[in-house]
Amino acid sequence: MGERWQDRFRAGRVGLPSWAREAPDRSLFRSNISGTWELHSWDRTTGERRQLTKRPHGTEDGALDPAGAWVWWFDDTDGDEFGVWRRRPFGTGPGDPAETPLPDLAPSYAGGLALGSGGFAVVGRSTDSGFSAHAGVSGGPARTVYAHRCEGWVAGLSDDGSLLALAHSEHGDSRHMAVRVLCLRPGGDPDGGGTTAEPVADLWDGSGLDLAPVAFEPGGRRLLVMHERGGRRAPLLWDPVTGEERGIDTGLPGELWADWTPDAAALLISQETRGRVLLHRYDLATGSLAPLDVPPGVVSAATARPDGTVEYSWSSSAHPPVVRSTSGAVVIESEGPAAPPSVPVHDVHVDGPGGSVHALVSLPEAGERPYPAVFVVHGGPQMQDFDAFMPDVAAWVDHGFAVVRVNYRGSTGYGTAWRDALEGRVGITELEDITAVRDWAVEGGLADPDRLLIEGGSWGGYLALLALGRRPGDWTAGIAAMPIADYETAYADQMEGLRAFDRSLFGGSPDEVPELYRASSPLTYAADVRAPVLVLAGENDPRCPIRQVDNYLARLAELGRPHEVYRFDAGHGSFVIEERIRQTAVELDFALRITGRREGAAPEAL
Repeated sequence: MGERWQDRFRAGRVGLPSWAREAPDRSLFRSNISGTWELHSWDRTTGERRQLTKRPHGTEDGALDPAGAWVWWFDDTDGDEFGVWRRRPFGTGPGDPAETPLPDLAPSYAGGLALGSGGFAVVGRSTDSGFSAHAGVSGGPARTVYAHRCEGWVAGLSDDGSLLALAHSEHGDSRHMAVRVLCLRPGGDPDGGGTTAEPVADLWDGSGLDLAPVAFEPGGRRLLVMHERGGRRAPLLWDPVTGEERGIDTGLPGELWADWTPDAAALLISQETRGRVLLHRYDLATGSLAPLDVPPGVVSAATARPDGTVEYSWSSSAHPPVVRSTSGAVVIESEGPAAPPSVPVHDVHVDGPGGSVHALVSLPEAGERPYPAVFVVHGGPQMQDFDAFMPDVAAWVDHGFAVVRVNYRGSTGYGTAWRDALEGRVGITELEDITAVRDWAVEGGLADPDRLLIEGGSWGGYLALLALGRRPGDWTAGIAAMPIADYETAYADQMEGLRAFDRSLFGGSPDEVPELYRASSPLTYAADVRAPVLVLAGENDPRCPIRQVDNYLARLAELGRPHEVYRFDAGHGSFVIEERIRQTAVELDFALRITGRREGAAPEAL
């Protein structure tokens, strides 16, 4: 296997370029070519590409203003996600001066960003006091246009800058948002500091149904909103001034996401179904739906261009990512070597206590049943596993492991009821589904029960620790990266947005429903852990803070349970490629010491 698995991490990759509304030839994308994920500009007219940011822990969030003149990015400290927005002229680089466009805003967690013309911006902020939105012109003061103890986020501005869309949870449930549109009116200050906001309308579908504002109609005031009225995510057009609504009935199975085409004549529909993502165009005048010609696999992002083409980022489990166009061309290629391919996945459906559980299985090219196996558990929990290219999954397969990924209850992509089934039984519900697939894999001869690991990051790491304590006989070893390990302490130390998320999951705080938090906390079951445990933790993690991880590790040490720990200087994961390789190497070394490696004939078909 040599360096093959490491080559997949080091291979040059680019994200889908965004583009400026008034200057479509100016684009912004993320790339790892420098060894760290950073923002890059791309002038499509000249072909010039330039790295815009260079930060020790990488850069994730960025945006172009409508004129394509400025690039904004979120500047945190040491990966802790707590910072301020900066901006730099398009086409400049890390050595050029940068501005703090709204200098009177103190650091916070990011709560969305909406950029208008003439340097006007609305910044969303999340702090221990809740969520707020602030409007101003770059270089001037920012006026608070919304503030509440609830959580929320800034969704977008209308093209003329008069309407602002927010998601909010004033009703007390941050997992099922409502939508508010505000009318922004400039005050007397020429620097924009006098901007005022007046409510226009609210949209809320009631308890247990989420609404997600996407974007205003290009050149208009209708707002594209994703709703769940039919038990799954689908698009809705809403005029906040007249109250008129238009539901978009595509007839497509699965869950949908949508965005406008630049001429507002159609919607670009992304269809998530059984771990794949397809693209469609919905004509608003005729109501006709046309599939776009994309290969089987996953479209992770897509955007419609002014010339009528659609650009999209695509991959599958076997094929590395590429940015394509419906014209047939590759839009942009990364500098550097390409990633080696991996193996395709197999779909399985297993009867679980809450219904059929969908899982994706990747088999090594050599070896025989039963394989040493690893259950790689996704985070979120409001995420899902896709038939997409994953370097870490490929690394496990290269080392002779069968990989099983379970879209347990709590995952997105399978409807509202499936996603929300974990409420009140947090962690316990997900483990029931993982256990059902685990038993299927062992009883069917796919996985060797004596060489069977559970591994995950974030929520997946939490579920791995919970599984080791609640189901100690099921697993040979466990690996938890950036996990929740002591739920009560995690709640106390994490960002307010996640505390609000937890309150909606559990029906209250640890003070209000302590028995539910104890039942769902891995620390509660530490004495029952028998298998060796590897924990990876970021020193500056605001989501799964380090103190609660240390509490769990101290308890394992007190009990004499075998465990290892790898600590790294970053937040909730790392955007530095060599650090990601080090973490994967630590996991593989641990797993191979526990289970060994098998080689042999090609795997049988599932």
